[in-house]
Amino acid sequence: MAHILSIGTANPPHSLNQEQTRQFARDFFKDNFHDIDRLLTVFDNGQIDRRFFSAPLEWFQQERTLREKNDQYIKTSIDIGIKAIEKCLTSDDFLESSVSPSDVDGLIYISTTGMSTPSIEAKIMNRMPFHSHTKRIPVWGLGCAGGAAGLARAFEFCRAYPESSVLVLCVELCSLTFQYGDRSKSNLVGTSLFADGAACVLVAGAKSPLLKKYRRRACPKIVGTETTLMPDSEDVMGWDVKEGGLHVVFAKSIPNIVEQWFKPTVDHFLDRHGLTSQELDHFIAHPGGRKVLEAYQKALDLKKGMTDPSTNVLQHYGNMSSPTVLFVLEHVMARTDQAGERGVAVSLGPGFSSECLLLEWERIS
Repeated sequence: MAHILSIGTANPPHSLNQEQTRQFARDFFKDNFHDIDRLLTVFDNGQIDRRFFSAPLEWFQQERTLREKNDQYIKTSIDIGIKAIEKCLTSDDFLESSVSPSDVDGLIYISTTGMSTPSIEAKIMNRMPFHSHTKRIPVWGLGCAGGAAGLARAFEFCRAYPESSVLVLCVELCSLTFQYGDRSKSNLVGTSLFADGAACVLVAGAKSPLLKKYRRRACPKIVGTETTLMPDSEDVMGWDVKEGGLHVVFAKSIPNIVEQWFKPTVDHFLDRHGLTSQELDHFIAHPGGRKVLEAYQKALDLKKGMTDPSTNVLQHYGNMSSPTVLFVLEHVMARTDQAGERGVAVSLGPGFSSECLLLEWERIS
């Protein structure tokens, strides 16, 4: 088994409200769509108030090369990645005392919005006091599913090495994939939804010495995980790689996929553990957007209010891709420490695929 001991989140410094980004989109796309005002209702209907970006708004008002965008990705990823790690390892909310990076056995780095070799976690390790033998596990390409997938890989690591502890660091800078020359509806919708952020989670094995540092009454334990790939669905979500960089791809059918494909996937996962959705206390979902959250609620027949944490994160941060579900998990953990409560963490991403984790809060003896 593995326990989630702490979470830290971070965002870049540039904050914009939805009306500011709406006006930017109107000025940018108005010559390409005769019905621009109708299309801009996507900004009003998305339930997003504010988002954070890696550069000021003026930076996006001219063409940027792939190198410019990727240089910004590397710099900002290091900056907010370090902040998220520091907040995770020094959290007064979750830890009795701070954890040193040198006490961590593995670092899983999740991202899909930029490129770097050596990967970002190596650059971060050169700026923080990690042990030179810390295992590095960079993972690229999971998109919005990356946060839950990172937790699942940490669970497997700690199950194999129960005395170990692992950090899962997700950093996504979705704003840097904005394409100045792309006047498509997909680019417009992406402009209304995506944002930048980082989240770090400390996961400890059943025999880890770090367990004694947890300060709350009950700790979420990862009981089981499941990954599911939807066959022949590569065009549902992802990037179209072109000369200028990464162009967003997402199908209008995603809410329908949640209702028709994801419901039996979750039901099967819960059935393996002798549960139904009605027996859950928490539903920790990556908020892909308002329609996706509504599809979760309807398809899974969730109890009232169970998607509220996801809605709250979407409202204040937008869709940050892989870190977003970890922002939701932080929200839930900060308000929950009752032993015996159960929840499911879920994310959907390119593949098309899903990640599910079953969590159970228990006292650490």
